[in-house]
Amino acid sequence: MTIIKTKYNRRSFLKVSTVAGGGMVLGFNWLTACTASAEEIMQMPEEWFTVNAFLKIGDNGVVTIMSPNPEIGQNVKTSMPMVVAEELDVDWDKVIVEQAPLDTEAFTRQVAGGSQSIRRGWNSLRMAGATARMMLLQAAAEQWQVPVSELTTEKGVIRHEATGNTLGYGEVASAAANMDVPEEVALKDPKDFTIIGTSRKNVDGKKIVTGAPLYGLDHYEEGMLFAMIAHAPAFGMKVGSFDDSAIKNMPGIKDVFVINTNPEGDERRMQTFAFPDMVAIVGNSTWEVMKAKKALEVSWETATAPESTSMHEAMMDEQLKQSKADPERRDGNPEAAFASAAKVIERTYSAPFLAHNPMEPMNFFADVSEESAKLVGPIQTPQSMRGMVAALTGLPEEKISVMMTRQGGGFGRRLYGHFGVEAALISQKVKAPVKLIYSREDDMTYGTYRPSYKVLYRAALDESNNLIAFQVKGTGTHGSPIFANRFPAGTVDNYLAESFSKPSNVSTGAWRAPRSNFIAFAEQSFLDEVAEEAGMDPIEFRLNLFDKAIDSPVGESNDYDAERYAGVLKLVREKSGWGQEMPGVHRGVSAYFCHNTYVAQVVDLVMENNKPVIQKVWCAVDCGIVINPDAARNQIEGGIVDGLGHGLFSSMTFEEGKPQHSNFNTYRLIRHAEAPKAIEVFFVDNGIDPTGLGEPSLPPVMAAFANALKKATGERITNQPFVREIEILG
Repeated sequence: MTIIKTKYNRRSFLKVSTVAGGGMVLGFNWLTACTASAEEIMQMPEEWFTVNAFLKIGDNGVVTIMSPNPEIGQNVKTSMPMVVAEELDVDWDKVIVEQAPLDTEAFTRQVAGGSQSIRRGWNSLRMAGATARMMLLQAAAEQWQVPVSELTTEKGVIRHEATGNTLGYGEVASAAANMDVPEEVALKDPKDFTIIGTSRKNVDGKKIVTGAPLYGLDHYEEGMLFAMIAHAPAFGMKVGSFDDSAIKNMPGIKDVFVINTNPEGDERRMQTFAFPDMVAIVGNSTWEVMKAKKALEVSWETATAPESTSMHEAMMDEQLKQSKADPERRDGNPEAAFASAAKVIERTYSAPFLAHNPMEPMNFFADVSEESAKLVGPIQTPQSMRGMVAALTGLPEEKISVMMTRQGGGFGRRLYGHFGVEAALISQKVKAPVKLIYSREDDMTYGTYRPSYKVLYRAALDESNNLIAFQVKGTGTHGSPIFANRFPAGTVDNYLAESFSKPSNVSTGAWRAPRSNFIAFAEQSFLDEVAEEAGMDPIEFRLNLFDKAIDSPVGESNDYDAERYAGVLKLVREKSGWGQEMPGVHRGVSAYFCHNTYVAQVVDLVMENNKPVIQKVWCAVDCGIVINPDAARNQIEGGIVDGLGHGLFSSMTFEEGKPQHSNFNTYRLIRHAEAPKAIEVFFVDNGIDPTGLGEPSLPPVMAAFANALKKATGERITNQPFVREIEILG
């Protein structure tokens, strides 16, 4: 049992009786004190009171729990309320979950990104349930005139064992709302969890499979217009002029005009606003607007020099030939160690730009008036988007409401919110509610892309095949992929990490497991090469390095726990039966740490008609306490398939600034028959607080595949997408 303080100051915790039903509503914010007055609180509607967690208890015992963070398929709309319900000790079957709107005075970090929702919300979510439970107990104790210590709860029922009396939560909810907030509460011991650690169905599952309106594309309001945008065909271009004579009289078309999402001098520019202006077409229906867009004639002008993929690659090659005077990290004397080495291994790895391609293209609803704005749609960072809308419309942020819909995928594409800003500007211009919709082609050619990357690795071995020096030098579009203090930093006496950055007018941004999605492939592939040159089993080679980091680590800035890192390697070695003879099966291993979580994987593949077929992926995960096991496995499995698919097939190229793929007929994704035949997931049961889970399984799998393919073919794949080199091997 853990005793925890319930607040930082008295105003940080608020309670209010609902106007109807005698229910109880609780909410709190651990990072900022709420400034609402008692009168304002009493006037707030039932479904408003917000924070890290929000719960409403009705007089029938039904509990409504608000889920504060955006839902992009990572299942937080189920798992976050599960944490609250656990500490509240309520029957999960009597819980209703609702999506909370943006409210920065009540909630903290309403963001879907970085695999941080559960990790950052863990303590406050638990406290929401535990504090509400204590206030319900206090209300029952007062009614029965017995000590609180004599009362217990189970599934929403309070019991006094000595008398046999029971009360449902709904029977004391109204009285509990008038109780003083306890100074501290006891949290459950994890061994007593009855909801956390059990598999619960997605709260939106039935709506998803029956096609109920959940997503931004589903949102409709009476009288709204529809809009699409025409953007420049290539990065580095802008609107010169346009001729709307062919479309202004087309059926249903209301207006055609230029919007500028990045006025000069605005310091709040988002990196994703690569096209400073675009033409908006507004009409009565999506179909009418799409037809008009095709007929629109726009003259585009060159704003900045156009770029091509070959130019990007040449610039990265030049950067990797340079040396940094002030590297990100230097341990020992790597130059001397390389000079005296018995053997030096060197390899360069690369990866292309990638599109995000969520199933649901970008869209947003906006209703902007002179006094206020209402925004509804799929967004991973609602607060950031609201700030941009305020800056460009001139409205104060407190007059802008943002409601988050369920999102048909995000993967970082919906972090930046330019589509919401565009919708707001269009609505403000036409003085009407507007739904902005991107086509698939709009989304793929006017996107934020995973940066292109290139990295050079070098390793030095002595005459006894001991690793004595390690160097990594990396560059990428708008930033380096290097994490200077991650493994194998801390395991080698002589270590050097250098980073470069390549400028570009192609817009890039976070793509599932930013930077890690590439560097894990390069790092873990190279470590296999070094292990092979040293004549060692690849798992034993890595474990020896971790032993060094455990017993006598080099440096003080190593940002990983070597024991936990080694632990997932040992677990996947055991579960996969690594080392056993498996005729015809070629195995590769990889392990990586990101988003505070450790993952190790083994890929089993066979060659059929000179093509690799993935039989099975074994995956060991150390992410602390697992909230919802089935949902957790879904995330792990999805990350594995996603990583394999993009590593094998996907690539976005540019010619004179123009994206060369606009739909799935040329932009290759993984297909069902190409996915692993089986995936088996094992979680480390260590009882520590939860860490990230949405992204960590993706980065290492590409290297595990490449390492298995090396054993199968004798050839090392170093460039993504792999399919190009596999075809050459075949």
